[in-house]
Amino acid sequence: MMRPSAALPCLILLAWSMPILAQTEIHRCIGANGSAVFTDQPCAALQATPVSPAATPGNDIAPAAPPPILCAASLGALRQSVIDAFASHDANRMAGLMLWSGYGRGTAIADIRSLGALMKQPLLDVGTPDEPAPGDDPLAPPPPPAPPPANAQLVLHTAGNDGSGSPHELRFNVVSLAGCLWLRNAD
Repeated sequence: MMRPSAALPCLILLAWSMPILAQTEIHRCIGANGSAVFTDQPCAALQATPVSPAATPGNDIAPAAPPPILCAASLGALRQSVIDAFASHDANRMAGLMLWSGYGRGTAIADIRSLGALMKQPLLDVGTPDEPAPGDDPLAPPPPPAPPPANAQLVLHTAGNDGSGSPHELRFNVVSLAGCLWLRNAD
């Protein structure tokens, strides 16, 4: 039988270690709305995308798509990011491709609202105004990406929502800043 004086330190040590044993793993996720989510449940249970530098097998399912490009280095990467944003109907992802410096509060809010409405429309095409027609040889490798000209634009065609059936065109200037390409409304 253990003496009471020896049992007390053992009980204190046991009580002190219980919270450590009770802690669960924290899952880091990106929610459907693009915000960070920290939870004790697997990301898949919340319909969220897992974000972890070294995912261990069995903890979370792998994301179905690669993470969004946060810094487009070429016009092709910027175009693909726009396509991905439309595919997921994610106005936040589209807003993340835009350069917001110099916007007033009212203008930024109006543009974000219009992005929300825009993302509800089907994307028909994304291109540049002076984009050459595809070559005759479909097996020819594409030309290497060139830096965009100073007045580059990205033109989006979406299905119109006015009932006429005619597509809606929206133009964005392409701005190079800090090694990344950004969209800016071409007003």
